[in-house]
Amino acid sequence: MPEPDLVDALDAVHTLGQRVAAVQLALVRELDGRGVAVAQGASSTAVWLRDRLRLTVPAARRLVDLAAALHEGSPAVRDALADGRVDAAQAQVITETTAVVRAEAGPAAGEKSVGLLVEWAGQFDPFALRKLGARILDHVAPEVAEAATGRALEAEAARAARNRHLTLAELRDGRLRLTGSLDAEAAALLRAALDPLTAPSGLDDTRSPGQRRHDALGDICRLALRTAELPEHGGDSAQMVVTTSYDAVVGQLGAGTLDTGLSLTPETVRRLACDAAILPAVLGGAGQVLDVGRQRRLIAGPLRRALVLRDRGCVFPGCDRPPRWCEGHQIRHWSDGGGTTLDNSVLLCRHHHRQIHHHGWQVRLAADGHPEFVPPAWLDLQRRPRRSRHHQRTYLRQQPAPTSLAGTAPRTTARPPGRPSARPRPP
Repeated sequence: MPEPDLVDALDAVHTLGQRVAAVQLALVRELDGRGVAVAQGASSTAVWLRDRLRLTVPAARRLVDLAAALHEGSPAVRDALADGRVDAAQAQVITETTAVVRAEAGPAAGEKSVGLLVEWAGQFDPFALRKLGARILDHVAPEVAEAATGRALEAEAARAARNRHLTLAELRDGRLRLTGSLDAEAAALLRAALDPLTAPSGLDDTRSPGQRRHDALGDICRLALRTAELPEHGGDSAQMVVTTSYDAVVGQLGAGTLDTGLSLTPETVRRLACDAAILPAVLGGAGQVLDVGRQRRLIAGPLRRALVLRDRGCVFPGCDRPPRWCEGHQIRHWSDGGGTTLDNSVLLCRHHHRQIHHHGWQVRLAADGHPEFVPPAWLDLQRRPRRSRHHQRTYLRQQPAPTSLAGTAPRTTARPPGRPSARPRPP
């Protein structure tokens, strides 16, 4: 078939589908009104439709509810569905919206809104139609629109507050499944916190949008745990506790254990230990505590401030994360004999901290004292060092402008093309 005929055929089949849907809804309403389902032993028409048409219960219930709403609503909506001018989803939006209009402004305004919504249905999908319907009173009954909008907002806020919840379902491998419903204020706060952190952190960032949102939520939790404003939990400040043996940290053997009983890989433990408080303890053979040493934080205080002054954020090439989102990384780990010094530390965001520990990157300080990164061989066979361009721009902006020794502008002397300079040019 030629392309124009294919398009016309698609339009015709879609229209036919809506007309068939109108007939199906009329049949469902008639069967429900006669009590056929109950007469045949079913507990409800929805359950009977589930078995008869092999539907899910929610889908069957939506079918019964829409059939009833169309029957009780305006004939104009049924006619529009039968003519194929609206589909079933649009018809549901129109019936629900006009019911609200009828309750707020009377039957005449309800009928007026039906004509307007059916007209809009020729241009907008059900989602957009519902958003337009939220302001339909401005068009059909402006004298009551403001008061009705205020009541609707109050009802919506009350419903959101009543239904707000967050569920953390622990999976067998230690992961959590997050589900829930946030009210408008909490949703806005979450988006405001997540959005700045969900942008790709450089050309090497291959994370999906969902993975970036996941990592951003973890970054927000880390930032919150660094503050002193969280309430105490169990007598201590809010914290994540990982227990591991010294041999496991040094030799990369075994795993770490969270205080929830879940396990972490040795490499994850080593990454966390880069910027953690270390509390040494000696245990006996049966696990009894024989001695507990003094807690010390590896990268904190003046060292952390010096890192911020030097690195000014994540120094991984292509990343511009600010210092507050960064962790301290020890170039040579403390368990391998590395010192807790400025020359052995760099600032990295969590994503690039993982890159260093898990994906073969190496970091070192160059001769000028600034970090550079050596990519793994699978990324660059020649393993050419890379630097943070963002850091370089920041560093260059800090340098003083050149001046002459006499306090005047330096003099420039022209020379013929191709003639070498008599003195070396400044870098």
